[in-house]
Amino acid sequence: MINTTTFAGAQQAEVVGGLALTEKFFGCVAGSHVGAAMGAPTQNWPYDRIEKEYGTLDRLLSYNKGWQRDPGTTDDCTERQKLMITAIIEKQDRVTAEDIKRAWVRDVKAEAEPMLFEPFERPLFAMARSGIPGRDIGKYCDFSGLNTLASSCFPIGLINAGDVRSAVEDVLEVGQLYQTTASRGIQWGTVTAAAIAAACEPGATVDAVLAAITKYGAQGATRELNRSLRATAECKDFRELRKAFDKLYSSQGPPYAWLYAPEVVSKGVCIFRMVKGNVKDAIIAAANIGRDTASVGAIAGGLSGALSGAASIPEAWIQAVERATSVNTYTNSRRTMKQHSDGLLTAFQSRLGKMKAHYEKMANA
Repeated sequence: MINTTTFAGAQQAEVVGGLALTEKFFGCVAGSHVGAAMGAPTQNWPYDRIEKEYGTLDRLLSYNKGWQRDPGTTDDCTERQKLMITAIIEKQDRVTAEDIKRAWVRDVKAEAEPMLFEPFERPLFAMARSGIPGRDIGKYCDFSGLNTLASSCFPIGLINAGDVRSAVEDVLEVGQLYQTTASRGIQWGTVTAAAIAAACEPGATVDAVLAAITKYGAQGATRELNRSLRATAECKDFRELRKAFDKLYSSQGPPYAWLYAPEVVSKGVCIFRMVKGNVKDAIIAAANIGRDTASVGAIAGGLSGALSGAASIPEAWIQAVERATSVNTYTNSRRTMKQHSDGLLTAFQSRLGKMKAHYEKMANA
């Protein structure tokens, strides 16, 4: 169904609630990239190890995963996000699984697969190159509940800024490239995309974002998320938050035990609420929460940035990520974060223009 209120606001599309939309888009991209980069060195560590080695981790570190990575180097969730951004920029509109599959086939370097992606993704890339339809590929993912989609689908929320229903519909479509149709991973992707799209609405608040998640997100995911929100409602800092989460998610042993979407997205959203959308605070809290710190950092930082912009992110952090990207031989895109966000905003404006033109043509038909 066409949402006519979208067209009514098309001329003011760049400014929402006192914060320019360009700031929200950049805040989302920068928050997610810096959040992933700060959490990557300690990814999969228990939080007591982080505490022992760093006290409070509040800086970007170098680390070795396949090769020695400079401070500010992002991880696999950022690579997936970049591929989505490329597909959106090229289409100048909402995208499908097939659109993103084309970016996979063209832009993922063979030598990058073992360096920047998880082992279970390599057969999926091979199937993409074989010509299998994009919506069929996720059927062959061995780990359908992981946060593969949920920690990277920020661009889906941004191209649908303010249109939460469409953001959720697109995740359900695009998600089939990554996982099985009814998987928990895709369900939790609806939470991330709904939150990003809602955070871009005029006058958005933390409470309004949470309400949009409950209204539009997959019911199974939102019920579980609300359990986490209740359990952490009184937490004042990340140390209290991570102890509260110990009672909810602390599995060990199964493959990727710390990477499942319910835990990762719940932590990201609860951090977002606790810090009231402050991006710097969200990134630090995520880096110290333990387990999948990179993905939690991406979600907490990206969601906070979509609401509040990037003003709270130290410029040194942004510059470190940009430098690390510029020398990363494996990444599928060396665009700067500003180039990513500007490209997404241009695509969003193109989408609005197409919708407005169609509405004007058909309104009096």
